[in-house]
Amino acid sequence: MDPVFEKYKEIIPDFALFQDAVCRPIPTHLRINLLKTKPELVIASLKEKGIFIDRAIEPDDTLYTAQGLKSPGGLLEYFLGYIHPQALTSCLSAIALSPKKGSYVLDMCAAPGGKTSHMAQLMGNTGLIVANELYPSRHTGLGNTLSRLGVLNTVVTTYQAQQFPLRHSFDFIMADVPCSGEGQFRKTRPNLRYIERRTKKGLPSIQKEIILRGFDLLKEDGLMLYSTCTYNPAENESVVDYLLKSRQARLLPVDIIPGAEPGLTEWRNKRYDRQLTNAARFYPHRVDSVGFFMARIARRP
Repeated sequence: MDPVFEKYKEIIPDFALFQDAVCRPIPTHLRINLLKTKPELVIASLKEKGIFIDRAIEPDDTLYTAQGLKSPGGLLEYFLGYIHPQALTSCLSAIALSPKKGSYVLDMCAAPGGKTSHMAQLMGNTGLIVANELYPSRHTGLGNTLSRLGVLNTVVTTYQAQQFPLRHSFDFIMADVPCSGEGQFRKTRPNLRYIERRTKKGLPSIQKEIILRGFDLLKEDGLMLYSTCTYNPAENESVVDYLLKSRQARLLPVDIIPGAEPGLTEWRNKRYDRQLTNAARFYPHRVDSVGFFMARIARRP
């Protein structure tokens, strides 16, 4: 096992099972795009090609595991916008936020567009999504994803997330922030090593700035989701705890998603607000996908 994850042994339940899971490839998950098709049509179409998919979670009928499918991007259904390959835990973040039809939504760090397009699907292409992405080099991929999937209710902006203008407030905010990406690593070859980014130490300060700005952009009765694809408490609970100490915020449970472990209330002699138990941690031996963290945030009444 890669020693970089040994430091999490005390906080990851059934750590031996976690080690085993990290040594297996990440399964291929597909999201069926209801903006363009229906699940039964896609299932039948793929079956004719000898591709069988199983529902990933109940009762959702749009998320599937594709057994043995290595290159979904080469399928006609992909080019038609009927399916979108996306990590299951990434899809769960949009479900946890669940933006309503006709609402005003901000995706603070939108590229490559999986969560943005999923939210558009949940909203039935109504309302407005502001898909913010700082780097112009990532706009092409973002635009291609939105276009291919038939997203019509989205505009793209180019602000630093932590400096997004305060001119308008939003009903729902997705803050899937830049992170160290530990949850994406799988040791599928003996000599494969997780390489920590040199900028990792600076990430928590950026994440804290983003979560504060996101909260300040939230309407009084709005809802924000903070998420990462890493296990590091310094990028997860510590950041959310900073928000709880800095603003009149509260955490709502992430109780509609199966396979989640509660957030931590302490780590390396640091204690966090008890509300962090309402956050959710996803590990590959619990949900066979990318490791993930998410917290649902609202204003105090």
